[in-house]
Amino acid sequence: MTVSLNELHTTINSLLRVEQFKDYAPNGLQVEGRGQVRKIVSGVTASQRLIDAAIEHEADAILVHHGYFWRGEDSAIVGIKKRRIETLLSKQVSLLAYHLPLDAHAQLGNNVQLGLRLGFEQTGELGRQNNHPIGLIGRLPQAMSCSELGEHMGKVLHRPPQIIEAEQTEKGEKGEKGEAKLIETVAWCTGAAQGFIDKAIAARCFRGGGFC
Repeated sequence: MTVSLNELHTTINSLLRVEQFKDYAPNGLQVEGRGQVRKIVSGVTASQRLIDAAIEHEADAILVHHGYFWRGEDSAIVGIKKRRIETLLSKQVSLLAYHLPLDAHAQLGNNVQLGLRLGFEQTGELGRQNNHPIGLIGRLPQAMSCSELGEHMGKVLHRPPQIIEAEQTEKGEKGEKGEAKLIETVAWCTGAAQGFIDKAIAARCFRGGGFC
């Protein structure tokens, strides 16, 4: 199946409601390639490695979460940026990037999908951006220790998480001094999570809880 680049761009923009977000980078078509799209390669970041792999697989377009032209960065097209954009243009491969709209989408969003993959039961919102939920709050399918949760996440995501474990409780459920508290409630955010730590505490995720 082949679609026009314009139709693809318009459809994704509408699906992710791009016009509702004030973002750190332009959402949508960032580099224009050929007018017809037959094959798309997706990835998190528009790195040179992803671009080369997409070209190797004869992709017409690349869809990513982290593209180019971030607010506050040098606007000059030099160095790494120059090489990446030059590669795209020389092969007529389009680049479409969606940042906050992809984090916040209620069905396709990074936060929602991460929670589903990890088996979290979503119970609330942690924070909002442009009046859309960015971070989420939920419950584990069963209470786990911090190490058990880390092991579970590593198996599901095929990458071990970095763990900063809280101090042990004075008394565990059975009264043993120093017994680790089991985690029941979690808050998670797929980007800029450091800005939501206070909100996670206010939402009482510190009570038998963790922050991912």
